Amino acid sequence: MDADAAVEAVLRAARGKRSLTVSCSAVHSIMEGAMDLEHRHRLNALDLVLPDGQPVRWALRWRHGIKLANRVYGPDFMLAVCARAEQEGIPIFLYGSRREILDELATNLTRRYPGLVIAGAKASAFRRLTEIEQREIAASISASGAGIILAGLGCPRQEIWAYENARLISLPLLAVGAAFDFHAGVLPQAPSWMQRSGTEWLFRLGQEPRRLWKRYLFLNPLYLLLVAGELLRIVHLGSGSQSHPRSVRVG
Repeated sequence: MDADAAVEAVLRAARGKRSLTVSCSAVHSIMEGAMDLEHRHRLNALDLVLPDGQPVRWALRWRHGIKLANRVYGPDFMLAVCARAEQEGIPIFLYGSRREILDELATNLTRRYPGLVIAGAKASAFRRLTEIEQREIAASISASGAGIILAGLGCPRQEIWAYENARLISLPLLAVGAAFDFHAGVLPQAPSWMQRSGTEWLFRLGQEPRRLWKRYLFLNPLYLLLVAGELLRIVHLGSGSQSHPRSVRVG
């Protein structure tokens, strides 16, 4: 599914007040699922897993013949959803990150889209929630009047959050990666040529080497081996855990 079709799917679900779980997934997200059976189950249970990274888009073409003109880049996807939400008068809710980042993000979004209604925003607790807390947060989001929920919790927490809250919040839940930090002005985005060439990870590694070095220097080569194994038909990943994944209740 390309970006336009994904945005339209989100708006249809928002109009109908229906659950729709969406993840913009790069290599990191895919590899979390490859290495963890429970998380693979969660990813496969989401309604839309979109190719955020160019290597993911390329692998879809090589392995499955799916030819997309471009990736579905989380930060751009988020803006496209916000633009349509403004046009149709559908309020959004921002969940995750830190309070100061949410404040900057809300300011920047309403500056860019003056008619956009932000029904609410809640920062991450950066810990596991109790079941009561999880239900209270879900109830407050549902009662806010929002029609679309944007989650910026980082991978894999945001995918876990979308999976676990789909049964509690009957609205589109969108996991949009680092989009919150980018649009709040906290992190710079890679130049467009790096985004097109699939080398954006080098730019991000340079920005946050201490946090990201293990992710990129370990998971990227492993991803290439996995794709090669799939192409040669010597590797096949199943659907994941057959039992219901344990509750994590990220917040």
